This record gives sequence, structure tokens and C-alpha cells, in this order.
Amino acid sequence: MTTTDQPAAAPSAAPPAARQVLPAEERYAAELAFLAAQDTGPRPPGWALTPRAVVTFVCGSDGEELALPEPRAGLPTRMAVAPKFVGERALVERCVVTLAGERGLLLVGEPGTAKSLLSELLSAAVCGTSALTVQGTAGTTEEAFRYGWNYALLLAQGPTPRALVDSPVLTAMRTGRVARIEEITRCLPEVQDALVSLLSDRRVSVPELGAEAEGQISAAPGFTVIATANLRDRGVSEMSAALKRRFNFETVHPIADPDTETALIRRQAVGAVQRAGAAFGVDDSVLDALVTVFRDLRTGRSAEGWDVERPGTVMSTAEAVQVAASLGVAAAYLPGGDVLDLLPGHLLGVVRKDDPADHGRLLGYWDGPVRRRAEDGSAMWRRLWDLRGSLR
Repeated sequence: MTTTDQPAAAPSAAPPAARQVLPAEERYAAELAFLAAQDTGPRPPGWALTPRAVVTFVCGSDGEELALPEPRAGLPTRMAVAPKFVGERALVERCVVTLAGERGLLLVGEPGTAKSLLSELLSAAVCGTSALTVQGTAGTTEEAFRYGWNYALLLAQGPTPRALVDSPVLTAMRTGRVARIEEITRCLPEVQDALVSLLSDRRVSVPELGAEAEGQISAAPGFTVIATANLRDRGVSEMSAALKRRFNFETVHPIADPDTETALIRRQAVGAVQRAGAAFGVDDSVLDALVTVFRDLRTGRSAEGWDVERPGTVMSTAEAVQVAASLGVAAAYLPGGDVLDLLPGHLLGVVRKDDPADHGRLLGYWDGPVRRRAEDGSAMWRRLWDLRGSLR
């Protein structure tokens, strides 16, 4: 056999494509499996974990190592569960109680307060998936909450169960899982109202399939809905009183403790820069200054008690994470000079998002607390005061 007669080598299997972000059920699969084996108490119908284990998964075990009641193959015998949501444990407990009662849960609050993260974590812990999600927009239609049709099958066979295309909400109903609706108040009122009968009757009627069993899809035990809404969004659609009555409202507040917020921003910024292929090289002093500015502008009052004019833009923790990550990427890939010199420009990019007058409010902050701290002798704030010209 000549070389040209040699059989071709079998192509090697392509490695799985890397993903920027893993869903919570994959990112924390080891903890979820451990908690499912560790807490053998009673569970609501359809739940993957006990309510107590769901709270532990979200809030952590306070550094305590939990132990399995008996060894399980593939699982460690002890594990400390890390906290994933920074907020009041009582809030998480109320959310879990709402879901255990198969009641709709609506998380409201300022933008950037981790409402979506909490929704994702709760869904992953309760039913094992956070993927049954509808993103609310002004273009969201009723089909996103109910069902649609495979029009090729519809034309070929007429309305049949095979031609029906389930929405994420309908899939959650059939399987007894949690459906997530992000930014529910961005949906038009008539679209929102599609949820009223769904949450009341716990079934969806498909008139095209007739009045028999095929035309009535009932929710399996465990089905419920977690929705989120921003309090300061523009262009939102007010929820009807009927729909509000079908949800328990829980407000997610900004992080109260500055040290806790700084630690969270550092942790998430480090992860973002590492995903960008670099090491995080931003000094703690720069992060402290960043958090101080954000908290002063968010609350309208400095740590020293000086009044500050609040910008219209929400100075959220999520925005602070993005600024910290940007500083880290710049320090890694575009080194040159002090990374503190980049902070004013990034702050200006944040406050200019909504109201042009916020530019003047940021300058006013520089002329107030930043100048006064510089005059008190702080070298870092003196450097920031010297950078005032970069805000013009």
C-alpha cells in the first residue's frame, strides 16, 4: 500500500467551547450535590433541596463545615458552603418560604442590587435549573409567557400537541420548576396580564387543541415564578392590582456595610480580570477610594457627614464592579503610570449615562469632599483633587 492509500485518520473530537459565564447550577454543582445529600429533611413537592439547605446554599454556612450523615460516592464527607449573595439572611428566608408555598415572588429594588443573581441562585437550588427565563422588554409578547407554534408543523398537520412550542413559563409548569421573569415591568400591561390567570388557575388553556385534556395544561407540583423589577427604571409599565396580588414583594437593598461591599467588589473584579486572561493588579487603596466615591454619591452624604448632591444615575455595586474590573484590565494590558489616574475618567463614564447634569454633580463632589479630604492631608485624595481637570 502506498502512502496515498493510507486510510485517513479519524478526526479528533473538538474540545467543548469555553463559556464566559456558567449558570449557577453548573458553577456550584458540587455544593448543590453535597447539600442534597447532607440535609435529608422534608422537602416541598418537586424541590431538589430542603428549604433550609436552599438558604444555606445562598447565604453560606458561616464558615462551618457541614458533614454528611453517611458517606456518599463522589462526594466529600465535609464541606463549608461559601456565601453567594450579600444581603440579609431574613430576606432569603422569606423568599424561600414564599416559594415553598408555591406563591409568586417579586424581587424589587435599585438597579445593581443583585436581584437577578438572587433569582438565579434560588431557582438553581430549588429545582436544579435557572434556565427557564424570560427577559422582559417592551417587545416581549404573550407567547413568551404562554406558548407559540411551530408554523411548519401547524401548516402541515394543523394544531396538534407536536406543533405546540412551550414558553419557558409553560415548561416550568409542566415540569414543576421555577420560571424566572427578568424586568417584568418592562413588559406591556396586556402581556403582564397573561400571568394573572396562569398564577391563579395554575393551568393554561390551548383553545386550538379543543376543550379536552390536550387543551388543558395544568401546573405540576412545585411550579412557581420569580420575577424582578427595578424601582428606578424609566419607561416601565405599572403592574395591575390583580397581578400584584399574586406576588409576594421583597425589596433587595444596597449593601449597607462598606467593608463587605469592598470585599465583594474586589472578589468579582478579580474574577472578571482573570477571565480576561490577566492578574488583578489594583491596589486596595484605589478600591477603597472607588467604593467611598460610589457610596457617597449613592447616599447623598459622605462618611464624614458632608452633604453630597446625588446624581440621577444609580451608583450601584454592580457599576462599581465594572469600574474596578476596567481598572484591572487597564493595569494589566495598558500599563503606564498610576492606575488611580484612570479613576476619574471611569467615574465620569458612569455618571453620564442618564442625565447630562450629573457631570456637574460629579464636579461638585470633587469641589466638596475630594477637595476637603485633600486639604486634610491625604495623599491619595490630593492626587484625585489634582486630577479634577480630567473630568472636563
